[in-house]
Amino acid sequence: MIYIALFGILIGICSWITVPGPVPFTLQTFGVFLTVDVLGGKRGTIAVLLYIFIGLLGVPVFSGFRGGIGVLLGATGGYVLGFIFSTLIMWAFEKLNSKKLWIQTLSMLLGLLICYVFGTAWFLLVYTTNSGTIGLSAVLGLCVIPFLIPDCIKIVLALALGKQLRKALAKLQTR
Repeated sequence: MIYIALFGILIGICSWITVPGPVPFTLQTFGVFLTVDVLGGKRGTIAVLLYIFIGLLGVPVFSGFRGGIGVLLGATGGYVLGFIFSTLIMWAFEKLNSKKLWIQTLSMLLGLLICYVFGTAWFLLVYTTNSGTIGLSAVLGLCVIPFLIPDCIKIVLALALGKQLRKALAKLQTR
């Protein structure tokens, strides 16, 4: 339970860290990938649900130090909710053989894809409801394409750091 709480908080902290650039991005997805890599699918999913629940309560754990249901109901809230589907995909891949790096990598890439699909569909729905029509290519240009390379780098970093954290936690548990 302590690890779940700590990693739920870690995701929130990662959402506050913004890397500047032409399109700034946070380390939120890195936190999600690292959480599932270290804790596994079941506990990782619970940690993500805890993170979202804390944000729903109004605690500013979402990007930009925001919190509350309004964030999730906003145009980009679908990407945060998409984390749930990402973790479920990664959890399903654990059944194959989670020790293999290529399976872990594939599960994270598919989890990211699911997050993009859900978040983009949500963005289209909210944007068209509130502001008018927007094309899919415009949404992909705003919400997906600029994040492809940074998100792939986050996956690589999560895999590398996750392996080290799992080893360290295993040593702690044997004491």
